[in-house]
Amino acid sequence: MSDEDVPQRVLRPGQRARIRIWHRDSATTSTVFESTDRLYEAPNWTPDGQLLVNGDGKLWLLPADGSAPPRPVETEGLPDVNNDHVLSPDGTTVFASANDWHIYEVAVKGGPARRVTPDDGGMHFLHGVSPDGRRLAYVRLDPQGDNWWASATIHTIGVDGQDDVAITSDPGPADGSEWTPDGEWILFNTEQFAHGQAQLARVRNDGTGLEQLTFDERVNWFPHIAPTGDVVAYLSYPPGTAGHPADLPVELRLVSVDDFTQPSTLVALHGGQGTINVPSWAPDGSAFAFVDYPFAD
Repeated sequence: MSDEDVPQRVLRPGQRARIRIWHRDSATTSTVFESTDRLYEAPNWTPDGQLLVNGDGKLWLLPADGSAPPRPVETEGLPDVNNDHVLSPDGTTVFASANDWHIYEVAVKGGPARRVTPDDGGMHFLHGVSPDGRRLAYVRLDPQGDNWWASATIHTIGVDGQDDVAITSDPGPADGSEWTPDGEWILFNTEQFAHGQAQLARVRNDGTGLEQLTFDERVNWFPHIAPTGDVVAYLSYPPGTAGHPADLPVELRLVSVDDFTQPSTLVALHGGQGTINVPSWAPDGSAFAFVDYPFAD
């Protein structure tokens, strides 16, 4: 399958895409921008106060204060992208997964893109960049026929495309791999503890020390640790949800890294896929961005 064969997500009749921010100090949410004609997904937060999102297969930038609408990032040689894109630690570069199943690097200001991943027969979905900016954490899928999730494992690879290392070996679905700020652990979600029910976990860089973190009845995806290192925000689906679909009643939850058994619900919303697929905390940990997709009342 090529990138030309992958349909871009679009808004349904009567639906909006709202780019929003949850503020940690006040525990309130605000809307930065909303669209009735383009489906935006997956905000990253740049060091200079912008949000990077994807929509219609492209990357877009907009001010986090909502003072201007999204503007496209003009790139060269970048295929249509999906909602897996992560900024480098200094915020000058974005690594993005494209619909040819490879990961690319391009300057946030735009310009020519460089493909990172080799032709190794797998599908590559980026979710994390190491704190030193030298390695990428991604999910490798090795489909069997139409079953994309026949094998899904967490890998790391150098930003030069060399030294690919498998961090997990269980073939069950796994996703959302992201480093802790100290670079010691990779957080992710996996079904290996309970088939069909994703829970949060962590593993060391060398694949040792695998530990399940959440144990509830819900389906938990995409753990994003704050730059302050003390809390994790994640997406929580209703019990029985298969995969990470769009357009469901979901919750954004917050939990202390010291006790994953006591999460709090920050926002209940209509969304799922595209809401918070990628690291979206503000650089100082004071807020995080997300997208919801409500329908007209």
